[in-house]
Amino acid sequence: MLVQETSLKDEIMRLKKEKDVIILAHNYQIPDVQDVADFTGDSLGLSRQAAKASQKTILFCGVHFMAETAAIICPDKKVLIPDLQAGCSLSDSITINELRNWKKQHPGAITVGYVNTTAEIKSELDYCCTSANAVNVVKAIPADKEILFLPDMFLGSYVAKVTGRKNMFIWAGECHVHAGIKPEDITKKLDSLKDAEFVIHPECSCTTPMMYDVASGSFDGKRVSILSTEGMLNHVSNSKAKNFVVATETGILYKMRQQNPGKTFIPASEKAECQYMKMITLKKVYDSLVQEKNQVIVPKEIADKARLAIERMLTIS
Repeated sequence: MLVQETSLKDEIMRLKKEKDVIILAHNYQIPDVQDVADFTGDSLGLSRQAAKASQKTILFCGVHFMAETAAIICPDKKVLIPDLQAGCSLSDSITINELRNWKKQHPGAITVGYVNTTAEIKSELDYCCTSANAVNVVKAIPADKEILFLPDMFLGSYVAKVTGRKNMFIWAGECHVHAGIKPEDITKKLDSLKDAEFVIHPECSCTTPMMYDVASGSFDGKRVSILSTEGMLNHVSNSKAKNFVVATETGILYKMRQQNPGKTFIPASEKAECQYMKMITLKKVYDSLVQEKNQVIVPKEIADKARLAIERMLTIS
């Protein structure tokens, strides 16, 4: 059955009620997909929503590792993703063999992995974290313990700087979208907007050269905040500033503009688009609901090992 674009949203709304499905969408999803979601948020917020969902099926509009995380923490639920090919360049930047070899080189170290990793990687971790709670996760680990932080080198550098941790080893992985946002992009944008505040995701490559300026709360005299996507949304709503330069994937601007109609938001880089996030379309959401296809299943032995690291992430705010 072909449904016209205009009524596709109505059909999705009807089907999710009929089939007892909750739709979770990441902040980087296209506007149409965000519109049909029951909850939008960052990885941590969506993991928490998945954990407490009463519906029997979770339709996860995000990338594959996010749906895997939901499947791990909700073993009794069916987890679907509209496109199984929606991957993540950051998640791909470390393999299970690389992690095991790294751990062998640092016996006794505590492994902290960003949530942007496969279920298999998570099964080898002591702690999972997101950009929202990475600093607090590292602070929760005894100071004399070595830490292996993976896979994002920019988030890792930021956490090491903020915590002052000297015994932290950082994997050299990156998100191609955030790594592509350069300091010169930002300087130009900030100069073009009067009284602009700058909000930046810690995965951005520009965090490293700016770190010392940013630590003091400013960059080139502008006010700066390094925040997770959820932290950004809360910050711009509460700020008295009217203009913002936003350094993260451009999908977040939709919600910012929707929630703050009197404020101006411009991307630090218009090119900061994740092609994997944008693979999820309204039609694919509809097809996934109708056919109940693209189920994400994590083998029990991997899920059981990964669950502890994820549960630790969910308890540390």
